[in-house]
Amino acid sequence: MSKNKLLLMLAAVALIAPGAFVAPAVAAQGGLMSIIVNDPSNPYWLTEGNVAAAEAKKLGYKPNVSASKGDTNTESNLIDTAITNRSVAIILDPANASGSVGAVKKAIAAHIPVFLVNAEINQEGLAKAQLVSNNAQGAALGAQQWVRVVGQKGNYVELLGSPSDNNAATRSNGYKTVLSQYPGLIKVGSQVANWDRTQGHDKMQNLLQAHPDIIGVISGNDEMALGAIAALKEAGKLSSIKVGGFDGSPDAVAAVKSGEMAYTVLQPVAVSPRRRSRKRTRS
Repeated sequence: MSKNKLLLMLAAVALIAPGAFVAPAVAAQGGLMSIIVNDPSNPYWLTEGNVAAAEAKKLGYKPNVSASKGDTNTESNLIDTAITNRSVAIILDPANASGSVGAVKKAIAAHIPVFLVNAEINQEGLAKAQLVSNNAQGAALGAQQWVRVVGQKGNYVELLGSPSDNNAATRSNGYKTVLSQYPGLIKVGSQVANWDRTQGHDKMQNLLQAHPDIIGVISGNDEMALGAIAALKEAGKLSSIKVGGFDGSPDAVAAVKSGEMAYTVLQPVAVSPRRRSRKRTRS
């Protein structure tokens, strides 16, 4: 998680959330800020929650971090709790692009501004801001580096993130935009591994069994890539099959330094907050 991205998000909260728009001194009485991430077992989402909580506290809010673990029912219950506890704002990494719309609407109906981070929902005009990385640009940069590493000819496979997360399709399409320019590179298989290291390991085993002649693996995130690396090491094929990741997680950076991972992409920041008057209003 880019700290700059969360700093931009929290600056937007300071301007929009009730009681916090005047100055940091006023924000000291900002109240409860509910931060809902996906799954903190993933270092990306763990960092997301930790950084958001630390910065919210600096701005004078009382942060509360919870996790939906990708489940929309859990997420809905956490939104209910945030409403009951009179949160002044909710920072949400949505569990599902479509399935999270209802939960966001509940918060808006309760006059609680919602700020989305990392992922979007499939309805505009609800959240005060949707702050996401430029996943298309990041994927294109990653694919360019991947081609430099594996060359321009050979079979490869892809590990995909959760289909309910728009980032998965955006990153995959970003890869395709670049790799389609090289007719010698042929994608012979792909598996959904839901951003998870264990699933990345298991799906890599399946792909390797079906396609033993591949030269590379391109992955939607670092966790899946690290799982693939573990499977390739077990099969004794890591030296001949290159793996690329996405996120810039500490474990991935260590794997790049050790030579086990070809590269990882540090997410570029793209911010598109809805501008609001500084006049104090309730949404």
